[in-house]
Amino acid sequence: MAKGGFRGGIPGGMGNMGNLMAQAQKMQRDLEAAQTEIKNMRITGTAGGEQVKLVLGGDHRIYELEISKDVIDPEDPEMLADLIMAAYNSASEELAAVSDEKMGKITGGVKMPF
Repeated sequence: MAKGGFRGGIPGGMGNMGNLMAQAQKMQRDLEAAQTEIKNMRITGTAGGEQVKLVLGGDHRIYELEISKDVIDPEDPEMLADLIMAAYNSASEELAAVSDEKMGKITGGVKMPF
């Protein structure tokens, strides 16, 4: 046995383990708070020179949708569908970027499985 013997643990004893557990619990609380904040966010996406505008929630639901009469063409419904999708995708990309930034601050950039 080495001088001083094996004390069966992590250098520094149980104090480090308790500190590690406290840090993990704080991170979990911070993650839960950030997830709630993200869920309550509202991001605006636009398309067609703001002729289609929607408000997307952090829960990926559409909360508002405004469509200018100028883009409603009964002969070309595909154009309106494309504008709505573009507005949604714009808001969704911004939501993902904001979400990644908020979570990255907590996790130190480590991707979490949620």
